Amino acid sequence: MILFAILLSIAAIGLFCWLLFTLATFALPLFMGVSVGVWAYNVGAGWLGAILIGLIGAAMALGIGQILLIVVRPTWARLLIAMIFVAPAAIAGYHATHGIVKHAMPSESWQIAFSIIGALAVGITAFLRVAGLAAAPSGQGLARA
Repeated sequence: MILFAILLSIAAIGLFCWLLFTLATFALPLFMGVSVGVWAYNVGAGWLGAILIGLIGAAMALGIGQILLIVVRPTWARLLIAMIFVAPAAIAGYHATHGIVKHAMPSESWQIAFSIIGALAVGITAFLRVAGLAAAPSGQGLARA
């Protein structure tokens, strides 16, 4: 029974890590959607209106980010746009990793070290996903030849 609990705990940690890496790219749109939804609720939109406006705000943040990554040509500007999406993901990765290692390690310095490593891993993964979101369609280069 204890072996089953240990295996289930490892599987749960793996599931949450996979979920973190998958959803970290959408940390900025989620934050924007929640902020717009809370604002809409505070100005009197009601629960349903606030949820709908929050969803629209999150979709617009993601859509505008993707359009800007596709349209903007200078590399420095594309990198800046990508960093706007990556920074909240890295912060979320830091806090998620810190929450996990806080239960496993008594030393605060090791907790911070592993949390920084987790933030870097999540940030790099989010950067690669954001770069993949803005990739050109695969058949576009063949039309010119």
